[in-house]
Amino acid sequence: MADVNRGNRPLSPHLSIYRPQITSVLSIIHRITGVGMSLSAVLIVWWFLAAATSPEYFEFVDGLLTSWLGLLVLVASLWAFWFHFFNGIRHLRWDAGVGLGLSASARTGWIAVILSVAMTVLCVILAV
Repeated sequence: MADVNRGNRPLSPHLSIYRPQITSVLSIIHRITGVGMSLSAVLIVWWFLAAATSPEYFEFVDGLLTSWLGLLVLVASLWAFWFHFFNGIRHLRWDAGVGLGLSASARTGWIAVILSVAMTVLCVILAV
């Protein structure tokens, strides 16, 4: 039912009006990486279940996960883990009332991104 008393008031602002800021973009990415890690966990459980089922089924699943596409998904999942970890620490600091200013939140956002990329690269190098 439409509000007849709405008058000339503006609509609520939304993503097409706001200019993306580091804090809003990282907040959205934080949520996406949380969901992505859940899906990655399903892949890892599938791999374990395949190992417990039969050698043939394990070979099939392992072949998928170690293909170039599977490795790309696993590296993206690794980055999602590290990003979620460092951005989660950032959120814990905010919960403690630390780093809530605009410059501090932008700086810690970039630190979370840089550390997540660095740790992903380090883990890949150590795994290879």
